[in-house]
Amino acid sequence: MAVGHCPFPTMAPLEGVRLGSAMAGIKKPQRRDLVVIELPATAVTAAVFTQNAFCAAPVITAKSHLAATPSSRYWVINTGNANAGTGEKGLEDARRTCEAAAEQAGVSSEQVLPFSTGVIGEPLPMERLLAGLPDAFKALSSDSEAWKLAGEGILTTDTRAKGATVTAEIDGERFSINGITKGSGMIKPNMATMLGFVVTDVRIEQSLLQRLLRETVDRSFNAITVDSDTSTNDACMLASTNTGVRVETDEQIAVFRQALQGVMTELAQSIIRDGEGATKFVTLDVEGAMTRQEALDVGFTVAHSPLVKTALYASDANWGRILAAVGRAPVDNFDVSRVVIDLGDVRLVENGGRAASYSEQAGSRVMKGEEITIRIDLGRGETRATVWTSDLSHDYVSINADYRS
Repeated sequence: MAVGHCPFPTMAPLEGVRLGSAMAGIKKPQRRDLVVIELPATAVTAAVFTQNAFCAAPVITAKSHLAATPSSRYWVINTGNANAGTGEKGLEDARRTCEAAAEQAGVSSEQVLPFSTGVIGEPLPMERLLAGLPDAFKALSSDSEAWKLAGEGILTTDTRAKGATVTAEIDGERFSINGITKGSGMIKPNMATMLGFVVTDVRIEQSLLQRLLRETVDRSFNAITVDSDTSTNDACMLASTNTGVRVETDEQIAVFRQALQGVMTELAQSIIRDGEGATKFVTLDVEGAMTRQEALDVGFTVAHSPLVKTALYASDANWGRILAAVGRAPVDNFDVSRVVIDLGDVRLVENGGRAASYSEQAGSRVMKGEEITIRIDLGRGETRATVWTSDLSHDYVSINADYRS
């Protein structure tokens, strides 16, 4: 079940970038579950990782390798097994994965970054993973189909591959940004809650690339939630091949930032549209806040409310649940008389209670839609933020009850 039709886009080739995928049988036979992404020697890499204290072995290893070198040549991603909660053996397996890929590619193991997603707490089936690596390397290709197959090869409970791309111009020279992501459940950002791999061909300093990654992630992957659970394996990677137009002046940075934000936002929204059991795509626009964090606190409080999420699933205009969630958000000196809440084009709340113009019929009409916008004006400042979420359905419970079976 997924919200909206999101066909995988046609990706522009990027110089020196190739992707290959294989069926290693890590959890299930006859499905793509192992992906290799190759970057040129000129590439620089930026990254953000989960803040979960039980971060997975591949996260620890990737951080260590990035500390040793500011660039990476290969990203190796497996699905079906998260290699999380696996102790020292998990770290050994993550390092062995990098060593095996490095041997295949003829690079140092520190230039290989590992990523895993899937079941937590089970040993990684290394024999199958290592046996599948040669096939993934043999499949390396730079065409759009390789991006799509890689997108399929990193999925867990997702129902479809997720990609985004943009081509734009800086000073008359074209540049491109391609990205794939996975995520459907265990989605609540604390950096980013998913795996995301984005590559561009601009010429840029690593420190600037890192700053732009953080900025765009905060307004994309850090603004989504399905179920309030932050994974042990989250990673969002951004690499530049450094083969194209230079990005260094304020004007050039502004153009590139806008394009990158578009890709990141589209990828983040695709996760919500494919949220486990989701039937609704919900936008929470919070304005009139004193700080961005205050606006996010209100947005996420509503987005995480099981009562709000189940009402959305049932298309039930039970607006009191939204009001109650806003009222329990961690906001100091809350003046409820200033709060205005709109459900689509229907005014729900003003002057501390139900709007005089509200009718159940109008509210129900909006709630029946597949895409719903809830606007909340706190009436206490000039700052705003947007959060995207989904509803909570019977299918979400079934998917997670049967996840390991």
